[in-house]
Amino acid sequence: MSKTGLVLAGLLAVLTMPFAAVAQGLPDLAGRKVVVVTENAYPPLQFIDPKSGEQKGWEYDAMDEIAKRLNFEVEYRNASWDVMIQAVADGQYDIGMNGITINDERKAKVDFSDPYMRSEQFMLVRSDESRFTDAKSFAAFTDGLIGAQPGTTPFYTTVYSVLDGNEQNPRIKLFETFGATILALISGDVDAVLTDGTAGEGYVESSGGGLKMVGGPLGSEDFGFILAKGSDLIAPVDAAIADMKADGTMEKLTVKWFRDYKMGE
Repeated sequence: MSKTGLVLAGLLAVLTMPFAAVAQGLPDLAGRKVVVVTENAYPPLQFIDPKSGEQKGWEYDAMDEIAKRLNFEVEYRNASWDVMIQAVADGQYDIGMNGITINDERKAKVDFSDPYMRSEQFMLVRSDESRFTDAKSFAAFTDGLIGAQPGTTPFYTTVYSVLDGNEQNPRIKLFETFGATILALISGDVDAVLTDGTAGEGYVESSGGGLKMVGGPLGSEDFGFILAKGSDLIAPVDAAIADMKADGTMEKLTVKWFRDYKMGE
């Protein structure tokens, strides 16, 4: 199966997982304003369209649909990844959407919605890369550098699944944003970047043949929206997610953004 097929298979797996039956009629939030924060740096989940300047992506479409079904007014804000989780935990924003992997460390600070997507980690490299072909051969290529954003799943996967478990390994070059790691890869400042297949496919499509993904998937991860501990929005959002899985909306969004959409076109 192609990498695209693997990514789509992983994404669609979550969409067909068992879910609780949705009650007749979803909760009505009566036009309440809900502030949603994102970084706009993770295509095709959320990003700024380079031609129109419009913010768009899978997560925007999904959140707009959730807002419609629950009858709330969504207001989008932007924040950097390094402050987002704490800002949601502190109540500065109601919901965070940023392709955020559900894990126990983050659960200690925020609550997660039910998973809305499953993806897998791949190694993103320049298209002419021939010195290594997967994580094992990259680890053996001692001159190789890999870019990562601190505190993210790709960072920890790099440390513990690709390299030696040392979070200060000098082969890891740290950047403030995921987009900066991609620019460093394109310019040759690093030799690889780890990304889940969802974003990776977007960058490959928009690179004009400059990037590719190599090796097999490095584990799977579930994405969820984040909310402050005990938020009264958790149950309604979960109900809307289940409703959208049941009627095929989630699958349609996945096809739209991961199969049909071409970055930059």
